[in-house]
Amino acid sequence: MSKNRIAIVEGYRTPMGKMGGSLAPLAADQIGAQIFREIYERFSDYDAEISEVIIGNVAQPAHAANIARVIALRAGVPRSVPAFTVHRNCASGMEAVTSAISKIQAGHDEIILAGGVESMSNIPLLFPGEMKLFLEQLARSRSAAAKLKQLSKFKLKYLKPVIGLKLGLTDPVCNMIMGNTAEVLAQDFSISRKDQDLFAMQSHNRAEQAAEQGIFQEEIIPFPVGTKKVSMLAADEGIRKGQNMQALTKLKPFFDRRNGTVTAGNSSQITDGGAALLVMSEKKAKEIGAKPLGYIKDFSYAGLDPARMGLGPAYAIAQLVKKHKLKIRDIDLFEINEAFAVQVLACVQALNSKKYCTESLGLKDKFGEIANDKLNVNGGAIALGHPVGMSGTRIIIHLLRELKRRKLKRGVASLCIGGGQGGAVLLEVN
Repeated sequence: MSKNRIAIVEGYRTPMGKMGGSLAPLAADQIGAQIFREIYERFSDYDAEISEVIIGNVAQPAHAANIARVIALRAGVPRSVPAFTVHRNCASGMEAVTSAISKIQAGHDEIILAGGVESMSNIPLLFPGEMKLFLEQLARSRSAAAKLKQLSKFKLKYLKPVIGLKLGLTDPVCNMIMGNTAEVLAQDFSISRKDQDLFAMQSHNRAEQAAEQGIFQEEIIPFPVGTKKVSMLAADEGIRKGQNMQALTKLKPFFDRRNGTVTAGNSSQITDGGAALLVMSEKKAKEIGAKPLGYIKDFSYAGLDPARMGLGPAYAIAQLVKKHKLKIRDIDLFEINEAFAVQVLACVQALNSKKYCTESLGLKDKFGEIANDKLNVNGGAIALGHPVGMSGTRIIIHLLRELKRRKLKRGVASLCIGGGQGGAVLLEVN
């Protein structure tokens, strides 16, 4: 990237709905249209025009191919403004923002509406291949006799569904569902079940406190839900009030039933939601009189072993701090998306290990220990949820707002990415 910073303006998100909760009746394009319309209408206050829309989404619905274009049009963006969708698994919302940055830095665009959206509640159940073949052959049957002959071949096992969500969360290269990659890290770094549950409890407790203080309300735009009687969803549905160790320790391991430590309680929640923001150069923001939430100084993506994908933030953060010669004392706040408690704890350990930093992360020394009071200070995805296409945008918006609220200068937002990658952005607030 060049030395010119990129301004982030007008960043907001929907409340996050639990799987099967208030947002479940809505498809991803409907959720996205609502939040992107809100941001676009706020943009009308400026004497300027956006030149593109970029949206991250993982499980694109069949009825809305190139969901970014569908959302843009439904949000009221002029038909003359093009739109495209990006997909980088859990970092799709971050990829939308960094793709916008790259286009602006290259001089192709000036102002881009970007963000991410996901409806995990609506990831479909699929027919097995045998049912697909049966229906194809039935459709080719011309005569009534041929159709009856084909129908006689039907077997009940053809109706056994393939769970799309489970399929999408399973890496086809290492053949592991994401929860099992988390179990690998628990073993590699000797992270106990108790430590994971303590971290999960902290996430809920911090999120509960932040919600009570109105911190999330600064970034949430209430969302209309319901059909016959419309009401407004104004708060995240997943925060468990009064979460405690007693409740967490009752839960059984979910992925490795015999020897595992990763449970539903110390993993991110399956949720629905959307987030959007305006991206432009610092120069353009000054020109149109915008007051940015803050700036993105740089970003990085890194690759690693898919079976240890949860360490992605450590790799991506290492690239950023190495490039900008930053010490741990130079970063005021960190947001590391909580795909799993163990995954965040493993990243903290890796960055504080001289051996790991020098042998695996390309640093000359350890980066240092991320202080607990600087990490996910208002909780994270364990309490709030992880709509995979949205989270990358959400943590950028939240961290910029929190830096500004605390009158701090610099932060890093990062995610692990299914398939063995990590993404990170370096944020600044003046």
